[in-house]
Amino acid sequence: MTNVEQAIGGPVVGRQGNYAGAVSRLVAFAADIGISWGLYSLGVAGVTLFTSLVSGHSFSIAKHRLLALVVVVVWEFIYFTYQWAVSGKTLGMAIFGIKVVSAEGAPIGFKAATIRTITLPISIFFFGIGLIGIIVQRERRAFHDLCAHTCVVYAWDARAARLRWLAKNDPATPAHGS
Repeated sequence: MTNVEQAIGGPVVGRQGNYAGAVSRLVAFAADIGISWGLYSLGVAGVTLFTSLVSGHSFSIAKHRLLALVVVVVWEFIYFTYQWAVSGKTLGMAIFGIKVVSAEGAPIGFKAATIRTITLPISIFFFGIGLIGIIVQRERRAFHDLCAHTCVVYAWDARAARLRWLAKNDPATPAHGS
């Protein structure tokens, strides 16, 4: 069993354990931007409502642009770093079946997640030059992956998930309550 197979919990089935492609990573990242922005907006709305109810004064973060910038940067840092450190995947990555692992295939820790989060904007900043590795390298590692010693792999097999319902309806298995 390879290191990547061990990291995902078993032998490679279908695409599972293979390096994730550019489209999968882009779609998952776009989903994460939408999810994180939606959660940020809900948080700001909640704080605004709470502040106005408690103090009786209206508060708008839009009037405090520097504060808004600091809050959104801190929020995005926490959103990505925490999820990568805890599970190796963000909500968007989980939806699209990809996961961050170390270059050796082990789960990543807080240090690698932090480095990956800090260097991600650098990968994107200069017209996406830091992302070219996803297209041209065999391991599909971007600049932020190289800095953090990580790679992104497929973490689930869609065929197995589709066929899982068959096991529940197996005639040899007694039904509940029988």
